[in-house]
Amino acid sequence: MPDQLGWRRKFGVLAPSTNTVVQPDFDDLRPAGVSNHFSRIFTPNVKALSNDTFNAGIATIGSNVTAAIDSVMTCEPDYLVMGMSGLSFLGGSKGADEFVRRIEEATGLRISIGSHAAAAALRAYGGVARIAILSPYWPVMNAEVKRYFSDAGFEVVRDLALECTSWTAIASVSPGQCRDALQRLDGDDVDAIVQVGTNLSMLRLAAAAELWLGKPVVAINAATYWHALRSNDIREPIAGFGRLLETF
Repeated sequence: MPDQLGWRRKFGVLAPSTNTVVQPDFDDLRPAGVSNHFSRIFTPNVKALSNDTFNAGIATIGSNVTAAIDSVMTCEPDYLVMGMSGLSFLGGSKGADEFVRRIEEATGLRISIGSHAAAAALRAYGGVARIAILSPYWPVMNAEVKRYFSDAGFEVVRDLALECTSWTAIASVSPGQCRDALQRLDGDDVDAIVQVGTNLSMLRLAAAAELWLGKPVVAINAATYWHALRSNDIREPIAGFGRLLETF
């Protein structure tokens, strides 16, 4: 018998315990017959993140992923979705491939991760070669994001790290701050803008920004959930969240 709510797919979603944005975002994108089942990766809410400590914080989160996987597997999901993007950029494209391989071998399930999803989204739009990157991270982590996209064949023209000082502070960045950041990143030399960091609230703003910038603006939560849906052959348009979910 199929699950009464997740009769199409049950998604097991992994997200940091400090993240308050990705769960409501994914639920807003959820079509009928798909259910999201969140497992929290224990994440100490470090209050003094800096360029020197950011990667150490990411490593701490990474060390707790296995326990979160073990927990969500008890609901027998059909597919896994990574609701944290930082880990998926470490080590460039090879690091991302290895991250996917480890999880898929351990669980027997496929998984969508932010880095691969964002690259797939840019390719779906077509004609994108030069990009700009917006993150809530620190420059040391932005370097990993730029490395990944360079490996994936994109030229990173410029990037902006908002340098949030705690994991929960990321969710406090206002739409006005994000709008100003997009304007600083935009230019005739940029084909698309990519926002990373799943606790940064950009789902609706990115969709609106596509209209006034006249180019793709890829929000990581939209790209990741789009990738999960399409990987499971769920293809009906989802309106209100940008061209990616409406068209491709």
